Amino acid sequence: MRTLLLISRCPPYPAHLGDRLIIWHLARELHKRGIIIDLLALHDCAEDLQNIHHYCGFFRYIQLIRETPRSNLDYLRRLFLPGARFASSSVSSFCPALWQAIANRLSRNEYDLVHCFGSVTVYEFLPLFAHLPRLITPYESHSLYLRSAAQQGDFRARIMLPLVRRFERFMFTPFDRTIVISDVDAAMLRDLQPALRVEVIPNGIELAQFRPTAPDRDSNTLIFVGNFGYAPNQDAARLLTAQILPAVREKLPEARLQLVGANPPDWMRALANEHIEVTGRVPDVAPYLAGAAVFVCPLRIGAGLKNKVLEALAMGTPVAATQLSVDGIAVHHQESALIAPVDQLAEAVIRLLGDEALAAKLSQNGRRLIETSYTWARTADAYERLYSKICLNRLPPQTPSP
Repeated sequence: MRTLLLISRCPPYPAHLGDRLIIWHLARELHKRGIIIDLLALHDCAEDLQNIHHYCGFFRYIQLIRETPRSNLDYLRRLFLPGARFASSSVSSFCPALWQAIANRLSRNEYDLVHCFGSVTVYEFLPLFAHLPRLITPYESHSLYLRSAAQQGDFRARIMLPLVRRFERFMFTPFDRTIVISDVDAAMLRDLQPALRVEVIPNGIELAQFRPTAPDRDSNTLIFVGNFGYAPNQDAARLLTAQILPAVREKLPEARLQLVGANPPDWMRALANEHIEVTGRVPDVAPYLAGAAVFVCPLRIGAGLKNKVLEALAMGTPVAATQLSVDGIAVHHQESALIAPVDQLAEAVIRLLGDEALAAKLSQNGRRLIETSYTWARTADAYERLYSKICLNRLPPQTPSP
């Protein structure tokens, strides 16, 4: 039975948030396998303390530490002073309270390995557990995200990109493995640091929650799901409402769009009319996906693997998406999704709405892909194998018998 210290940039709940979702599901699956996990996580709001009961059963010990503000000077010191890149004491760290919490856990318990979730907020504590097997899951390459944003004209992203690239060249190198959730992110990190030991373990889907229902889809309804407090999802919503839906309605006037998800800004709510529905946060997105004819995903900014696309595929909702939207997902054009640039997505949607046989094929193949390749059990299996490999490689050499 393994004992694991998990150090995270955020708690595992609410699980609809992408960076929390993977911790919640992975901890649940590992707990089923008998792995003992102690959790130290940063948090930034009072609600986090009230939500511990949602996941306390997965962990032996839980401590949430209030995240402390970090200044630009803090980042620059780590960037340009090699001796300051990794913390050497609690006072030199981004978060002295987290440093002390890690030190306390290590002094009271024996761990088989340490697993960090996050990047710049957690990597620097490595000197505390450098004697143990260790891995880090930064989810995605932030350089990849910034590159896509810069390509869309984001001036701040252009400034930040070379700085973040320098961080990603050194942050993960001392870890035994760095885990990302898509091949595209892995390629970016390997390009920045060829010596990095990177592996890809994709997210999964809760098959019981996202299960196709009876075929009662509205043949005129397009859907996009996302947290609209996130800039890439806002960009996608603008494209859908200003370009894609109008082009579809020129050919199919009855077409309508649902924008489903939390935190829609005022400008998005103001778009609501008889052809555009802005729901805000909903208790469960599955019924909305079950009722839509096409999931349209015009993302052009982002990195990592898109859970929203996995959910649509799991529900058997035919998908029309940009290549960036399906990065890291083993879909094939015209077999399990239609993949097109933004300026051709309306045409792809019109094709799907008019071709029942194609829509049915994408629906069936999309669901089959999730069942065979993207379950949380498979994700946990991959992590468990990796834990064993890392721990085995760290075992001291055996003295041969005489």
